[in-house]
Amino acid sequence: MSTATAHVPTANASRYLQQLCKHWSHKLEVAFDERAGTVRFQDAVVSMSASGEALSVTVEAADDGIRDRIEGVVQSHLDRFAFREAPLSFQWS
Repeated sequence: MSTATAHVPTANASRYLQQLCKHWSHKLEVAFDERAGTVRFQDAVVSMSASGEALSVTVEAADDGIRDRIEGVVQSHLDRFAFREAPLSFQWS
């Protein structure tokens, strides 16, 4: 299992979390509320939590390659939803 977490500074964390989860709920298994969300991909799980200052995103994947791909998918989708703030600052660790 390969895991990475990013803390993305934004005052709109809850809004972006909900938009992203609603977007993916049409094709993937998703559970969310205004503070936390989980999205299940075929070989990965994305967990998010929102605070007043940042969105925390954790990607757990079967291997590093899948994790890297899902990180990119999450980042590109969030930048689209946050177009007024984009590009958001992602520092994966």
